[in-house]
Formats: sequence, C-alpha cells, structure tokens
Amino acid sequence: MSTLSTTTSTARNSCETAIRNARLIVHDLFQHRQLYYWLDLTVTLAIGYGCAALFFRSDSFSPQQIVGLIVASFALFRAGSFIHEITHMRHGEMTMFQVVWNLVCGIPTLTPSHFYQNHIDHHKSHHYGTHKDGEYLPLGTSSIDGVLLFLAQCPLLPIYILFRFLLAPLTFVHPLVRTWVLEHMSSFVINYRHRLSIPANAPRKWWAALEMLCCVRAWTLLILVGMGVHEWTRVVQMYVLSVSVLGLNYSRNLVAHHYRSGGRQMTHLEQLLDSVNLGGRCFWTELFFPLGLRYHALHHLFPSLPFHNMGIAHRRLMAQLPADSPYRATVYPSYWAVIKELWADTQDARQREQSAATESFGSVAA
Repeated sequence: MSTLSTTTSTARNSCETAIRNARLIVHDLFQHRQLYYWLDLTVTLAIGYGCAALFFRSDSFSPQQIVGLIVASFALFRAGSFIHEITHMRHGEMTMFQVVWNLVCGIPTLTPSHFYQNHIDHHKSHHYGTHKDGEYLPLGTSSIDGVLLFLAQCPLLPIYILFRFLLAPLTFVHPLVRTWVLEHMSSFVINYRHRLSIPANAPRKWWAALEMLCCVRAWTLLILVGMGVHEWTRVVQMYVLSVSVLGLNYSRNLVAHHYRSGGRQMTHLEQLLDSVNLGGRCFWTELFFPLGLRYHALHHLFPSLPFHNMGIAHRRLMAQLPADSPYRATVYPSYWAVIKELWADTQDARQREQSAATESFGSVAA
C-alpha cells in the first residue's frame, strides 16, 4: 500500500511540476485585450445577422438562401462561442462586454450567458468525466449508439429552448420552483443527469432579467407570425438556422475530448490526455473551431487564457516543452484523426458488449 501511495504521490508531483513549468512559458499571455473582443464580436455579428437576413428573405432553396444559411451559421456559431470566454472571466472583468454580448447575441439567439454556468463544473478536477460533469458523456467507452444518441440531441434542443423561455414566467411562482428549474432546466448540457450547483452569491436578479428578456424575444417571434407580419415559414427558417449552428457546435464537442473516463474520476494528467488540440490548416480549423476552441487540451491546462493568445501559447509550448512532454500527445493533425480514434473506441466497446452478452448467455445455458 505504501509503495502504491508513493508512486501516486510521485506521479502527482511530476504532473504539478510540468504544469508549473508550462505556466512559466505562457505567464505573460493571460491578459484579456478588450479591443480583440469588441472588434471580433462586432464584425462577426454584422456578418452573421446580415447573412441571416439574406437567408430569411431569399427564395426557398435558391443559391442566395443556401449561401446565407451557411455563412450565417458559421458567423453566429463564432459569435455564440463568446459565451465560453464570458464564463471564464473573473467577477467584474469586462462587465460591459458581458452585458452587451447578452443584449446583442445571447438574448436574440436565446442563449443567455448564465445558461453556461455549468461549464465551471467541467473544469473541476473531481467532476470532470463523472455524472457531475454536464459536458461529458462516455462516448469513448460505449458503442456507436451512444454517439448517435448524442447527435440526436441537436435537432431537439431548439424546440426545448423555445418552450423553456416561453414558459419562463411560470418559474417564478415560488422560490422552490425557481431553484428547481435553475438546477435542472437552465443549463446547456449534453449530460442531462447534471444538476447545476448554484453558489450562494449567484446574481439571481441578473439571471432573472436575462430570462425574461429571452421570454419577450420568444413570444415576439410567435406574435409577429400570428399577426401576419412574418409568414409561418419564418419559424421553420429559425429552426433550420438554429439546428445548423448547433450542428457545428455538436461536431466540435465530438472531438473536444476522447470521452474515455467511463464515469470515473481522472487525474490531472489523465484529463489532459483525454483532451484534444487540433492542428490542420488554419482557415478551415478556425472556421469550425473558432476563438481558440481548437486548443481544447490547452484550455483545460490553462482555462483563463484568452482566445486571442491561445495560438501563441500553443506554439510556445510546442517549441519549449521537452520531447517527452504529455502535452505533445494531445495534438492531432486533423478533425478526422480524432474521429478515427473515436470510431475505433466505439468498435472496441461494441465487441466488449457482445463478448459480455455471449458469456452471460453461456453461463445461463450452462
């Protein structure tokens, strides 16, 4: 027992030393430069909303409508990804940006920033990869059916979110109801067993204001359609655009990790190796993994690194870390290289399930 304890302690100390050394390499890159945030968001939303308008107003299935849908989807996906940056900002940091992002992006798209509060649990060492992690499913330790069920969430989520905000006033009928709804129905998660832990100092009034504004947004859409201001097809178009944007995010999530925890707690090193950094051509990778999301293993190593310094930090680490650094094992040349590993994992899981079923049947027959 003492030998095992000594080995575990040595491994932990070695991992902590490696993290400290890595932090020294990127120590000057943690400052958020507001100009990057404001400029990126402004340009991205101008493109996104402009192309969304083109999509809404063009003839059905015309080239203009298809182009508008594609460009709007990528732009709104990028703009929406700022919710990730906002979640990792310290209290009081870039407050105006957080407010404006909610007003011009979060509320119009029904994605208020507090619905991503659960992301903090994803970075807690004792929650990562367990049932307490809302952004983790055992995709790497289950058959392909698990992946298909994960992807099946995508077309259902816009419907759920719309009704969630249409009925938002009902969540205030009693404090106990409000707390239950916040814990169970107010998070963007892929693991629906997750329950949001609400801190005692949570800005509940701010959350309530955001929800009621989202409620007004949702009802306005339906009222305008009911009054004939918009055709009923506008609701269908909004749904198609929503699924398109979510599809990009779900495809990104599919390769953010290897999802091999199996529900158990993982060490810091295991969490790092379970996460992915993507190489590949910069333009296409940035398009599908905006705001530094291609460096997801790096993000788990240093969650507070701002998006505009992720590439710089990654290049420094690759240049200065030793050849045997575990960080290098997180780098994959492309999206498809990670998908190939996931496919192999699901096939291995299926074989294990079939073997277990065969053994169980044999035991019963005997």
